Order: sequence, then C-alpha cells, then structure tokens
Amino acid sequence: MPLLLIDLDNTLVDRDAAFRDAVAAFLAEYALPARDIDWVTALDASGYTPRQEVARALRGRYGVDEKAVRVLLDRGVAEGVALSGPTRTALGVAAAQGWRLAIVTNGRTVQQETKIRNTGLDELTHGWVVSEAVGHKKPAPEIFHAAAAAVGGSLDGAWVIGDSPHADIAGAAAIGARSVWVSAGRSWTVTRHRPTRTAHDAASAIESVLRSPT
Repeated sequence: MPLLLIDLDNTLVDRDAAFRDAVAAFLAEYALPARDIDWVTALDASGYTPRQEVARALRGRYGVDEKAVRVLLDRGVAEGVALSGPTRTALGVAAAQGWRLAIVTNGRTVQQETKIRNTGLDELTHGWVVSEAVGHKKPAPEIFHAAAAAVGGSLDGAWVIGDSPHADIAGAAAIGARSVWVSAGRSWTVTRHRPTRTAHDAASAIESVLRSPT
C-alpha cells in the first residue's frame, strides 16, 4: 500500500489560529491588553519557541501565576484545534483508495495526541508518531522510518505533506520521498531543496497526490 506521511500543526490543523484564540481568551480573562495578542503570537513563533521561554516571558510581562500560563500553553491549542471539512474528506478518500496514512509531528506526546483525538484524526488515519515519544525530530530520517513502521508501510514511493520547509520538505528529501509543501499563500525561498509540488492547504495537497501519485 502506498504511504502518505502528513504533518499535524499548520498542515492538518490550523495550530496558529487555535493559539490566537487561546491567547485572546487568556488576555481577556486576566484583563490584559487585547492588543498584546500580536506580541504573544510573535513570541510563540508558531510553536517553535521553546515552551519554557514563552512561559518565562509571559510571567515576566504580566505577573500571572505559573498555573495560568501552563493552562494556556498546555491546553489552549490542544483543546482548540479543529479539522476542516475538506481535509476530513480528502483523508477519507485517500484511505478508501488504499493509502496508508501516518501523522508525523514534532512536539510533546500528550499535547499532540490530544489534538489528534479531539479532531477525530485518530479514526481517519492509520497511526502517528510524535517526536518526544520516538526520540527524534523532523527532519531526522528516523522519525519517518518510525512512522512507516507504525502503520505497516514502506518509504518506497512514499509522499510527505507539510508546511515546514525545514522539518517536512527537507525531511522528505533526506529519505528520498516526494513532497507537497503546504504554502498557505507563502513563497518558497529555500535554495538547498525544493518540494515536488506546492498546494495552498492540506486538502489540496492530498488531492494532488491522489490525482497524480507518480
């Protein structure tokens, strides 16, 4: 069976939108300036800033207790992400056509698995790997090999779909897989490697692979 390896955050689910919503609720709850939503989201950098640094900066700026910050960072995004209808449909079509579907995500196991289960992705895919659990982060080849093993698939002829040029597209290149970059309207600027294809969102990326898998 052909294998489709798909990123989670800002690919299958809009992680950044969920984070902004969680930050807006946090600022409102503690009567903090609503305009600070841009400062907090810039600090977060789509989740790439280490959690400890974000927590320290939030406590230093606002003086709120550690529990409040922990709730925001541990539960805000995980409980707020949603799976779009088109993406849900595309995953269903791919599975019906015989593709093995594996989620490959960097992050903390509890938080990432909460997102997967809350959105129903646990029932729409054949399995997943989280970097914390397997001890390797994308773009390391090991995490992609672990994902293939988790769903009983082979990296031969596999496709990788993701939004990160470094983690997803470079990772695909490292294992000799073809890739679709989820651009969300961005332009490709990396010179060391390029995606096989580009799509605006996850649903379009999946549909592109299904239409022309070779």
